[in-house]
Amino acid sequence: MGASSDFGDETVTSHHFGEEGAKLTYGSYLRLEQLLSAQVLESDPPAHDELLFITIHQVYELWFKQLLHEVDAATEAMLAGRLWWAKHLLKRVATIEDVLIRQIAVLETMTPQDFLVFRELLSPASGFQSAQFRELEFASGAKDPTYLKRFRGLTEAEQKRLAARLEAPSLWDGFVHAVAATGLPASSEDELRDSLVKVAHNRDGHGELWELSEALLDHDEAAALWRARHVTMVERQIGTKSGTGGSTGAPYLRSRLGLHYFPLLWELRSFL
Repeated sequence: MGASSDFGDETVTSHHFGEEGAKLTYGSYLRLEQLLSAQVLESDPPAHDELLFITIHQVYELWFKQLLHEVDAATEAMLAGRLWWAKHLLKRVATIEDVLIRQIAVLETMTPQDFLVFRELLSPASGFQSAQFRELEFASGAKDPTYLKRFRGLTEAEQKRLAARLEAPSLWDGFVHAVAATGLPASSEDELRDSLVKVAHNRDGHGELWELSEALLDHDEAAALWRARHVTMVERQIGTKSGTGGSTGAPYLRSRLGLHYFPLLWELRSFL
């Protein structure tokens, strides 16, 4: 039990750290029993590298969940005029994405020969079906409704989440709102481009907007670097083989390398 002390009219209860009472433990707080039982192999006898493959992708999904949490909060912050908070959250987003890029090197310790031991067992499952990854693209501003028809094996809940993302404000919507809130024209792409040029040339007067645009670009660049690193890893692992989900594999991934969440921020460089 915590000890109580009286200070004037207030009673302060101090909480002692320790295992007294075992009300909450490290394992129970993190739900480790459930978490560590979620790596179920398809191979029999067990392929040594399948555990690594599952772990890597489950960790990705955990980080995707965190990224969506941060991106949603950053969008809300921009809509509410809390630009400093949005910038702080976007810095965290880019830092997490740096971890995602580096994590690919761990997966590359698996040789193509060892991957082929269990790869056929994965069909038709594919990373293409990651609903959270597509949610992150939609939440960043790269909304493509055709994915709802192209996805295979999505649950009803995943379909609803993706559909909601298509309608919800994105990071880009939040940024455009922030630009307009300062009194700068932003009702069309041309107006917005001109306003961003003014922001870039007057950082003393619009420093917060400029820094926010750079934080968005950090997120966009990190996502582009992840896609480039990912396709190189795929080519190293399976060459030009088709993906387990039926895609063309590396050629499809290479077709996505030109994607930008915020193309106007990249285009802006040509006007400076």
